[in-house]
Amino acid sequence: MNFALSDEQKMMIATVRRFIAEELQPLEAEVEAQGFLAPDKARAIHDKAKSLGLYAMNIPEALGGAGLSAVDTMLMEEQFGHTTDILIRRAFGNVYEVLLAAQGAQIARWLTPTVRGERVCSIAITEPGAGSDAAGIRTRAVKTPSGWELSGSKHFISDGEVSDFFIVSALTGEAGKKEISLFLVDKGLPGFTLGKDQKMMGLRGTTHLELWFDKVPLEPLALLGDEGKGLQQALGVLGRVRLAQVGARAVGKASHVLQLMVDYAGQRKQFGQPIGDFQLVQQMIADSVIEVNSARLMVLHTAWMLDQGLDARDWISMVKVQAAEMLGRVTDRAVQVFGGMGFCKELPIERYYRDARIYRIFDGTSEIHRTLIARSAAKRGAALFDVNA
Repeated sequence: MNFALSDEQKMMIATVRRFIAEELQPLEAEVEAQGFLAPDKARAIHDKAKSLGLYAMNIPEALGGAGLSAVDTMLMEEQFGHTTDILIRRAFGNVYEVLLAAQGAQIARWLTPTVRGERVCSIAITEPGAGSDAAGIRTRAVKTPSGWELSGSKHFISDGEVSDFFIVSALTGEAGKKEISLFLVDKGLPGFTLGKDQKMMGLRGTTHLELWFDKVPLEPLALLGDEGKGLQQALGVLGRVRLAQVGARAVGKASHVLQLMVDYAGQRKQFGQPIGDFQLVQQMIADSVIEVNSARLMVLHTAWMLDQGLDARDWISMVKVQAAEMLGRVTDRAVQVFGGMGFCKELPIERYYRDARIYRIFDGTSEIHRTLIARSAAKRGAALFDVNA
């Protein structure tokens, strides 16, 4: 059991961290103030990242990606956590692995351009009545002589404004049955309209749109994967997304905030000494160090399971809860250590605090994942928590 990073992994981490520090972090304050990333700056960081081979790193090399393993991907995703969501999306891409189900003409039309960064894709599953319950959707696709007809709505669709097409989940088959399929839906089709951008407490710069489908005509080619297998496809990709974009990024964000907390505690003086000398401040720092390292180890262990072809669903749920709530606690402690300045917009601490809150909600709430873990424990017993079971 070797926990050491290889020289190649260290080099990848250093390259990504340097790119984030030099190219992305200087843009964070501007995005926060304006609420958007200027298109010319988005294109500039996109081009620079691609030139360094940092775009779509989770996709196999044969398709134009970097072909990273799950472990290597999580190491990179942790570094992504050191900057903000919109900058991650524009610089490194947001290529969902579910697109790997593309076949035939779908590859050239949707998959390859997305991996190249020529097209932007969003996944559209969430609906007003179907958040953590991905199977509770009401959007429906009905077969027609020319393909399909899509009707319904989605909301909270990240990157909806800039996306060229969407991976949309919809009910198919007979009414009343929970048969779900996935469809590739291009923006601009008749009957497809974009709704309002739901302004958020955090994640400034990333749009979160409503999508409306009013009998949108889809050609047969729009069906992604097998009919009726969309839920399994979606849950498979969402598991990996949770591990990467929640688990690993939460570790990265918490690490970034923790470093700021440690530095400030060593510089800020009260009663003639650095506040880092006070025991209760030391406790907040120590607890944060312990929790960040614990979450990282769980993320990497779960990624290792994926690389071994093991069923990691329970572990992904555990990571989702642990990492999301760890991030919330670390950012909360940071506000406390920074005191009044931690509550001011002059420093980024309050932004980190706001951005952290959504981690306990998106990609399945902590409560839902705890329910799944408990049910699995009842079913599997010690196999879920005893290394010798």
